[in-house]
Amino acid sequence: MLDDEAAGTAAALVADAAEPLPDLDDPVFADAFDRFADARIICLGEASHGTSEFYRARAAITRRLVERHGFNMVAVEADWPDAAVVDRIVRGKPSPPEAETPFTRFPTWMWRNAEFEAFVGWLKDWNRTRDSGARVSFHGLDLYNMNASIAAVIGYLERTDPAAAREARRLYGCLKPWKEQPAIYGRMALSEGHGRCEAGVVKLLRDLFANEQRYAPGDPDSFLDAAQNARLVANAEAYYRAMYHGSAASWNLRDEHMADTLDILLQRGGAGAKVVVWAHNSHIGDARQTDMGRSRDELNLGQLVRERHDGAACLIGFGTHKGTVAAADDWDEPMRIKTVKPSRPDSFERILHDSGCERFMLDLRKGSAPEQLREALSEERLERYIGVIYRPETERWSHYSEASLAAQYDAFVWFDTTEAVTATIAPEGAGPDEIWPSGL
Repeated sequence: MLDDEAAGTAAALVADAAEPLPDLDDPVFADAFDRFADARIICLGEASHGTSEFYRARAAITRRLVERHGFNMVAVEADWPDAAVVDRIVRGKPSPPEAETPFTRFPTWMWRNAEFEAFVGWLKDWNRTRDSGARVSFHGLDLYNMNASIAAVIGYLERTDPAAAREARRLYGCLKPWKEQPAIYGRMALSEGHGRCEAGVVKLLRDLFANEQRYAPGDPDSFLDAAQNARLVANAEAYYRAMYHGSAASWNLRDEHMADTLDILLQRGGAGAKVVVWAHNSHIGDARQTDMGRSRDELNLGQLVRERHDGAACLIGFGTHKGTVAAADDWDEPMRIKTVKPSRPDSFERILHDSGCERFMLDLRKGSAPEQLREALSEERLERYIGVIYRPETERWSHYSEASLAAQYDAFVWFDTTEAVTATIAPEGAGPDEIWPSGL
């Protein structure tokens, strides 16, 4: 751990290396990120799920990467079927009848906010002037909303293979008793010593891929959507079982699903596919450089991307010292605008704050950053993570974790003071309780 003197030295090193960023509304805000455009995968993080500056910065950087550097996919920490609705909107594709209104489950503000909706509007306008094959696609990496995925698979099969649709209804029927509270299925599976629905959902996934040559040629996008929804159901079934065997097992399954989904998108997109990923810092900062990996045997998307795409991935974290954030007191409780406490004296956030720079980017890559800075920010120290739940009264234990900043990320974006996202009105249903209490 860094002592006070070392922290002061680190803050001075940050002040020397920090590259000031223009205002977020300035057209040249994202120019500094051109240097990362040779990567095939650029992961953009966030230190909370409810901060306006993080969404606006990611939108500006993504626009730059799309407009100037040929990035043609955006993949986010959202459920596949919800994001698929957005994908059809931005690419001008018809929506199937079984598609639900997206992002109506807790926490709705994570994607139903003015900042994200402005980005979706821009992406729709960008795609409108391009041929269908050159349009930027939008995808969800997460494995929740199993019910919508089941409906999507059955709906697809009803249009392409009615006999297979009947079999899908039968196999997925095993999950019907738990569809409203799927976590209960995991508890039951633990008590019985097996997952009674596992064989059926895996069989359906295998059958779908066995028929790819028959299903896919006429509409490859719809086949990919159905296949990914079937994969989601199979992995979600395993997730609900794993959550009762310890947090590492379920967390790892979830992030492996994200990484596998990303690989499928890149494979389907061909050699020219380039993707921007939006996810929480806890998912995109290399877990091997935090106590997630060192103490809890957890891996994450950032680690897997680095391992699978050596030299072709760039991980960019985001942080703040104080301000406001949209978050809830507890799971399924109403969103509130909460005050973010000033960062702890023993945190990386305090070092960045003490640099005296309001808004900047640090390039942390070896050979780009001064080695003395990299060494100072590689020392283990606390880093703050706020999910959809924020508990300032227990902040040290609820939201801080030990990490190595320079080893986790290739770059870090800093906003000293931040504001909550502007949530937009939507019907809100109960969310899955499997990511309680952190909501990351």
